[in-house]
Amino acid sequence: MRKSFRLSNRVPNKNLHIDQDDFREFEPFEGETDVIPRSTAPGTEPLTVVGVDMRKDFNKANHYTAEYVNNLLVVRRAQQFAIDITFNRPTVPQDDFQLEFLIGEDPAANKDSLVVVTFGNRPGTSWSGEILGTRDTVVSLGITAHATAIVGLYRMYVAIAVDNGMQRTEKDPNTNLYVLFNPWSPDDEVFYPDEVGRTEYVLNSTGLIYMGTYDQVTERGWVYGQFEEGVLDACIYILDVCQMPIQSRGDITKMVRTASALINSQDDNGVLVGNWSDDFSMGTAPTTWTGSTKILLQYQNTGAPVSFAQCWVYAGVLNTFLRCLGIPSRVITNFNSAHDNTGNLKTELVFKVDGTPDERNTRDSIWNYHCWNEAFMKRVDLPPKFSGWQVVDATPQETSDGYFRCGPAPVIAIRDGELCHPFDCRFVFAEVNSDVIHMVSDRYGNMTPKSVDTTYVGKMIYTKAVDSWGPEDITGTYKYPEGQDNQTMAKAEEYGCERDQSDLPASKLSIQISAQAGFVGEPLKIEVTFYNQAELMKSVRAHLEIAVTYYTGVASSVPFKSEDFTLDIAAFQSSTRVFEISPQDYVSQLGSNSSLGITVTGKSDHEEASAVKTISLKLPPLNITLSGRPQVNQEMYALVSFTNTLSFPLTGAKLAMEGAGLLETQVYNYRTIPPMGQISRKVGFRPLKPGLRTLLVLLDCENLPDVTTMVEVKVMP
Repeated sequence: MRKSFRLSNRVPNKNLHIDQDDFREFEPFEGETDVIPRSTAPGTEPLTVVGVDMRKDFNKANHYTAEYVNNLLVVRRAQQFAIDITFNRPTVPQDDFQLEFLIGEDPAANKDSLVVVTFGNRPGTSWSGEILGTRDTVVSLGITAHATAIVGLYRMYVAIAVDNGMQRTEKDPNTNLYVLFNPWSPDDEVFYPDEVGRTEYVLNSTGLIYMGTYDQVTERGWVYGQFEEGVLDACIYILDVCQMPIQSRGDITKMVRTASALINSQDDNGVLVGNWSDDFSMGTAPTTWTGSTKILLQYQNTGAPVSFAQCWVYAGVLNTFLRCLGIPSRVITNFNSAHDNTGNLKTELVFKVDGTPDERNTRDSIWNYHCWNEAFMKRVDLPPKFSGWQVVDATPQETSDGYFRCGPAPVIAIRDGELCHPFDCRFVFAEVNSDVIHMVSDRYGNMTPKSVDTTYVGKMIYTKAVDSWGPEDITGTYKYPEGQDNQTMAKAEEYGCERDQSDLPASKLSIQISAQAGFVGEPLKIEVTFYNQAELMKSVRAHLEIAVTYYTGVASSVPFKSEDFTLDIAAFQSSTRVFEISPQDYVSQLGSNSSLGITVTGKSDHEEASAVKTISLKLPPLNITLSGRPQVNQEMYALVSFTNTLSFPLTGAKLAMEGAGLLETQVYNYRTIPPMGQISRKVGFRPLKPGLRTLLVLLDCENLPDVTTMVEVKVMP
């Protein structure tokens, strides 16, 4: 084989399962020929290590890592941790020893993957060390990993200097330790400035993800489970699979950008396979997942991408990854999220001449909602104002530098239209700021813009509030109020974001759709009101279509109702048409969707108008009660019940429950739940951890969207 002269050695990119020996137990100094330690002078007892105490309980409490279910020490960089070394005799000033921390394959001091910590006058490397105290033969040492230290699993050795070399302890997996990012330290690039925020964005292992529509918001719980057994190793495994260089794993910007690519499997064998169809037979339906733990452990155990995910699953798993490594993060929901295939600020909805939607020629779409993440960090590669919350999106939509990934994009850059900064600011800006252009296509394929709506996209942006189970509206962090954003939009255009420049006269005809969302299986009433602001009466030819839609705005089937009608509207008056929709009209087409898309168009002699609205139907409730003694390792019970109040049977039902620190994921299958039929399941469990815990329960059926509920319990030690 010909030798490659491009690189003398490949870049180390593996952290877990390093089987090679790091050192010989005795390593002679340069120039020494002896391969064993030279004998000490008579009467002098050589210093040797008897034992190492990693002081896990003490360190984990100080480093906020006690929640990790892991037998090894977990600490955070830029903060001192303590280790006790027991020697064979009390130490004297002449004794010279050091600790050596290694990460990855082929560690090297100049790559910060081999770190030497000294405790005397001899200089060490970037980590600092001090002797905290001595007790007979026990020496307490304080070690502080540098604020930019590589994040991951380290191996540790104690090395003692003898006359002709360094005598090291044997390789001992029990002295391995994890080093994580530290949002508690002002020296770390992920420092978060208040304790309440750190508790929410780093330590909270259960969250809410908002869904539905902007005027009918729903929510689902998600168990992040970042501290559960095996999850930390699974997150490091993800970095190993993608062969992220070890030396880059202390760089927060690189870490977050890499993570956004790794959570999807579109091009790099990442964690999750996306599926926006109705066929989930080759995996798990996205609506069935209750949290991230099972997904991450399955990925690590099989080495194969996990099926299936949609945007909230990608966001939930990425949030687990970030919080597990110590990065403050939260899940974001953008309501009326633009998905434009041409990378501009124009989302074009095309209609035929007769007013019906032209699905074949409509390339863009507006999702009812789209979920992504924000990670909090200092952007050392950008001016200071761009530090703080950064958009990171793992849902595969378009490539960025050759991979399906998005971010980190500074939220403040999105708000101010400063889209020249890395990464992917233009794409995110379009998701929250696109104009909706209603186009009419004639028989020859020519398209003419008829109206422009600058307010529809990015209607509302939600995240879970700090220390609360309610939402926080953060729309103002992404965009200025309508009418106050002219400077932002102008600046975005300077950076190449194209807007529609059609000079359309103000229309005297407008449409408003109102619909009261009831429960699935109930009749619906839809009111369509036309407004005539002209000085003359208008005779309007109108068309209405209603179809079951995915949350992505795409119709799941042909419209179940399509109707033409006419109205005569007096000058400066309005006219309303009411449509009654029976359950028989839509129930059979629902499947796993609960959204109905309504499209109305109207045309008078010289003017046209159109309006769209999505409504989310309500679902029957899922009930849960807890009993037993809420104490660690004491028996408790969860009683879950559900009554099918609908007029049709529910098929392929899965009842799932999970609670971080309470209960691993449990799934129970029901072939059919008949109309007015009830299911009930009593599950016993023993809490594993004290504190305020949350149990999440979910019911998912083939022909009904998922129903979720949560209950909190305070577990005593």
